[in-house]
Amino acid sequence: MSMYVPQEFSGSTRGGRQVLLKFAQPEFETRLAATRRRMRERGLDALIVFSQESHYWLTSYDTAGYVFFQAGLVLADDGSDTVLLTRTPDLRQANVASLYDDVRVWLNAEDANPAEDLRAIMAEKGLAGKKVGVEYATYGLTGANARMVDTALDGFCVTEDASDIIRTGRLVKSAAELEHVRMAGKLADAAVRAAIDATKPGIPDTVLSGAALTSMLSGGGDIPSGGPLVNSGPRALYGRGIGGPRLIEEQDQILVELAGSHCRYHVVVEHTLVTGKPDPRQFDMLKVAKEALDGIKDAARAGVALGTLDDIHRRVLDDAGFAKARYAACGYALGCTFKPTWMDVPPMIYSGNPLIMTPGMVFFVHIMIPDATTGLVAGVGQTFAITDGAPEVFSDLPVELYCC
Repeated sequence: MSMYVPQEFSGSTRGGRQVLLKFAQPEFETRLAATRRRMRERGLDALIVFSQESHYWLTSYDTAGYVFFQAGLVLADDGSDTVLLTRTPDLRQANVASLYDDVRVWLNAEDANPAEDLRAIMAEKGLAGKKVGVEYATYGLTGANARMVDTALDGFCVTEDASDIIRTGRLVKSAAELEHVRMAGKLADAAVRAAIDATKPGIPDTVLSGAALTSMLSGGGDIPSGGPLVNSGPRALYGRGIGGPRLIEEQDQILVELAGSHCRYHVVVEHTLVTGKPDPRQFDMLKVAKEALDGIKDAARAGVALGTLDDIHRRVLDDAGFAKARYAACGYALGCTFKPTWMDVPPMIYSGNPLIMTPGMVFFVHIMIPDATTGLVAGVGQTFAITDGAPEVFSDLPVELYCC
């Protein structure tokens, strides 16, 4: 298969430290300037960054260290230094592969309180009594750590939830980001083909997962931040993956939902596979799912409210008799994400969502029909970007029932 190994770019911090980046440095400079502009519009003097996606998007900092207390500090003033407070295992890559100007370390100990270390840095930066935004809505800040931060900053400064400041910037992809999305789409398609080629009765369904992951990694992709979801038999009706392999039977069904990941940018696809003689009802279900997906792509236009896409999903499935089977939402935004999920939410695609679609936004739409009355499933899904015209779809695989 083709190789999609990403390029690295040389850059430097304000202090002259040489670093390697995932994008050319001007891309990051544009992102930081836009972030600071939004901060000033909100009246924020600083932003405490806890989301790993924010660290990555703003500075190229790539790590799994967000499972511990890790905070970035961005002041609203242009020309001020950015600061990262992290642990020793992350020090090297923060220094050589991120644009954080100043990297500090907190040390593990029985009485360690990194939130107080953060407050000391903030005092050093003149933030006492100032208005500071905090990224609360992220896996990078546990409930316990959030309480620790609130306690440390109580009476020191005024805080407010500013989880949307960087997320707003990440929602609309740049031309450089869309190149990675396109590569992720090619990786996702190749992974599905590998899973289809591996499908046969008598093998564990985990063999399909292994084939998909091998294809992605061999092609220059990352391990995705979720999945792959490969559910067979009765499990194909599940909305989530489940641990433990199941043997594929002579007459069986397999739901495959997976993401290709390129430089952490994800594209998700979903397809339904069968072994043996397909049930005619499953062809009919797949036809309904495809009708809904096609209708949504036809309606996905700049200037239109996002929730109208789910209106189509609901109408098509309800009219076909699947009102009880369908989900309450039909998709979500995608972007650069880290474990535990490839879902880059909010936004979700549900009826009534007022978000206006804008060129550069990327969404995954899936139509899932888990019919508990028959035990059959039909699931299809594609990722696309909003453009000035018809959406750009990042998959070339036919939307059909795959007979293996």
